[in-house]
Formats: sequence, structure tokens, C-alpha cells
Amino acid sequence: MIARLALASLACLALAGPTVAAEASRAPYGVTKTGEAVEAITLKNDRGMTVRILTLGGIIDEVRTPDRHGRLANVIVGLPDLKAYEANGSFNSIVGRFANRIAGGGFTLDGATYKLPSNPKGIAMHGGPHGFGSRIWQARPFSGHGRAGVTLSYRSADGENGYPGALDVSVTYTLDDKNALRLDYEAKTDKPTIVNLTNHSYFNLAGDAARDVYDHRLQIFADRYTPTDESQIPTGEFASVAGTPFDLRQPARIRDRVASAHPQMLLARGFDQNFVVRKQPGDPLPLAARLEDPDSGRVMEIRTTQPGVQVYTANGFNGSQLGSGGGALRQGYGVAFETEHYPDSPNKPQFPSTVLRPGQVFRESTVFSFPTPVRPAARHASAGGQP
Repeated sequence: MIARLALASLACLALAGPTVAAEASRAPYGVTKTGEAVEAITLKNDRGMTVRILTLGGIIDEVRTPDRHGRLANVIVGLPDLKAYEANGSFNSIVGRFANRIAGGGFTLDGATYKLPSNPKGIAMHGGPHGFGSRIWQARPFSGHGRAGVTLSYRSADGENGYPGALDVSVTYTLDDKNALRLDYEAKTDKPTIVNLTNHSYFNLAGDAARDVYDHRLQIFADRYTPTDESQIPTGEFASVAGTPFDLRQPARIRDRVASAHPQMLLARGFDQNFVVRKQPGDPLPLAARLEDPDSGRVMEIRTTQPGVQVYTANGFNGSQLGSGGGALRQGYGVAFETEHYPDSPNKPQFPSTVLRPGQVFRESTVFSFPTPVRPAARHASAGGQP
């Protein structure tokens, strides 16, 4: 009897098919022009979703998710090879030591002024030349308990790109069995400094950047945004989204909004605005944005502990760069969600502080989740006139 029961159990397991455990694997990816080896860390969950991360800058090179028919495609707007990533700075990478813009050529902290490498307008961008996106990070993959991930670590030297203090940074990428990719940032310093970390990945839910994202439907859970001057530096004002094309509290087609003649939209030639994430009491990881592609049915939700999310519709893509799928990347072929502190925070005392001191720990988290694709019957009407 016992033998028959054992055989029956084995038969049931065979019919159910093999169980695929979440796993993290590593493989060589290439060698930089300065001779440094780059690895690719591939995370896979038990539902078949995969994420590929490079040790160069923590670049997210691939996120493969299913459409409503179960077909997998890469929803990251990737580049074809290592050479292309090296030539394109912070493309899909970790951004630091300070993401986004700092005006006035630098900042003052505790009475000391720090000059940063800046453009001719005196604006420091995305941490400066050879920022975190161009550095080789040390990788520690892990897996188990329905998760696969990798912790990347880097030590930014005191004075690197003009920033004070040696900064020890780690970013942990974790893929779970619910098709959610979580990024946990942590940093410590030995001197007072400023820190603002994000990831600058471009998404296109159509898959493989086959077309633009203008027919995607976008929702942003924000009642206010931070308007900018002509140099795209925040004025310091917190403006209501009501009555503007930036009112995305209800889903709207991106195309209908970027066509607006609103001065802020014309200035950026599309979305390139920082939204103030609406914080719900008792919610440690508020929903910041939701993106849906009606054609494929794919949905992405972004949750974050960060106070803001900079939404950027790849306005600078001009067709000169090829994507990983082989096609030219044109304006609007991706959208980035830079969860972060507000641009120019060190020079805007009314903004949340980005100062980090010895003994303190910088911690922020962002989750990109991919719920079950939307079925045709559940699709919204693709519309949404602009305010």
C-alpha cells in the first residue's frame, strides 16, 4: 500500500510539471574600454519573468514580462552592447551621487561651498561626468524563498565629482514570485554630504521598443508638481496639477497630454517634470504611478518611499541610437520614472533635505511591479482630452 501511494504521488508530480525555483545567475558581459570586466546578473522567478542587470552602473538591461497572450518581451528600452552603454552615460543605470539637476554650479553645506562639474549654464547633471552609472559595482547574487536578487556595492571616494565625504553605497535588486522588481538603496558617509539616488531606466510596455509610448495610458498619484524656469530648474513653487496637462490623477493617454501648448510642456518638448508623490497615512510604500499599454495588455505600477517622481518621455531620443531590438530610438520611444528627491534640493530649503551625515543611513526603496496583463474586455477607452 505504501509503495502504491508513493508511486501515485510521483505520478501527480510528473503531471504537474517541474517546479522552477527563483534563481540568480552571473555571466561575463564584456570588457570596458579601460579594461574592466563587466558581468550580467540574470534574475528569474518561478513564473518565467526575467531581469538582467549589469555590474556597469547597475544598468537594467532587460525586464522580460508576458503580454495578455503570455508572450514574453523586453519592456526595458535597452541598448545593443557594452560600447553603446559606455557612450550613453546614465542610460538605464543607477544615478548618483545626486540624481537630476543642481543649479548655480554647486551647493553650500555647513558654511562650506562645493563646486561641481557643470554645463555652461552652471547646472550639474546626474552626479557629473563618470557618475555612478559609469562605475563598476561589486555584485553579490542571492536566491531563495521565492526571490532572486543581487546586491551591488560601490565606494565613492571623498571629493569624487566634487562631493564631500567617502560614500559607501549599495543597491539591492530583488525579483519576487509576484512579478515585482524591488530596488533598495542604502548609503553611509564619513563626512556631511548630499545624496539623491535613483534608477534611470526607460520603459516601453509594447515590448522591444517597437514603437513609441504615446498611446500608453499614464496615471500619476500626485496633486502637485514643481514648475521650472527656462533652464528646467525648479522655481521652488509647489503648483497644483488641477487644470493642467499634468493632472494625471485619472489615467490619460500620453499622446493627448504631450500635445498640450502648456509652457512647461513646450519647454521640455514632452514630460520632464517632477511630481510630488501623494503620501497616504500608514502606507510606507505609496503608489506613485501606473502605466498601461492597451495593445499588449501589460501594466506596470511604481511604488516608492521617495518624495518625488520625475517622469520623462525620452524627449531627447532622435533616432541616432539603436535599441537592443535593432530599431532606431526616436522621440517618445520610452518613458522613465525617476523616483527621487526633488531637483536642486540642496539650494531649495523648502524642499525635503538631501543632507546625509556620519552615523546616519540613507534608505529609500522603489518597486516596479507587473500585474496580470489586462484582458481586452477590461480595457479602458483610449482617450482622455487634456485639461
